[in-house]
Amino acid sequence: PDSQAGVPEYGYEVAHAYPHDPTAFTEGLFYLDGFLYESTGLEGQSSIRKVRIETGEVIQKRDVPDYFGEGIVNWKDRLIELTYRAEVGFIYNLIDFKLQRRFEYPGEGWALTQDGKRIIVSDGTPEIRFWNPETLREIGRITVTDQGQPVNNVNELEWIKGENGNVCANLNSDVPTPLTLTYPASTITVTVSNVTAGAGCTRANPVLDFTVSATGTARTLRAEAAVTAGSWVIDWEQFQ
Repeated sequence: PDSQAGVPEYGYEVAHAYPHDPTAFTEGLFYLDGFLYESTGLEGQSSIRKVRIETGEVIQKRDVPDYFGEGIVNWKDRLIELTYRAEVGFIYNLIDFKLQRRFEYPGEGWALTQDGKRIIVSDGTPEIRFWNPETLREIGRITVTDQGQPVNNVNELEWIKGENGNVCANLNSDVPTPLTLTYPASTITVTVSNVTAGAGCTRANPVLDFTVSATGTARTLRAEAAVTAGSWVIDWEQFQ
């Protein structure tokens, strides 16, 4: 539709509920040949999995412990995975999850899907990128808009088959909260107010990003904390 037109709204109906590992921090998901393929996030807890949909049983798993796992997609006999902020992705054998190679890309990695010709990528910005599926190099991009304005936090992607095809996406309501402060000592007390994790957010420990200015140098700190009003004492020494 025209970029100035209103965004159509669609409803949905839950047809069935299946069991699922409640500890899995799901980031990527696709269905193939009767199984769910899933990637989970959080640094130190990330993995890729093959799951029996009827029971929720994880029948195959590979840990990705050094990265925050993000979106995944299948391409031919491969499984491709993004990571959140490391600017590194991985290609695995779809059958046994054996690592084939790693690749690099600029910016954050959020979600992946494919239309049979291209890999489609989101990175949390209004831009959706298209990659050559063999080289994983960018071959094009589009900007997501609503009434002519760019839409940020474009997150999960799904390719919907049809005469022309459509890319469906959701918006991430659990985005980092930027706070700028200057620290006077080895610890920083941060008071947070008017902060919510967003409607429908189920994340237990959203990430807060603190930009700390010291002697003219800005550094970004990341700390796990529940996003509610209150105070946190951040130990500067752990970021040295």
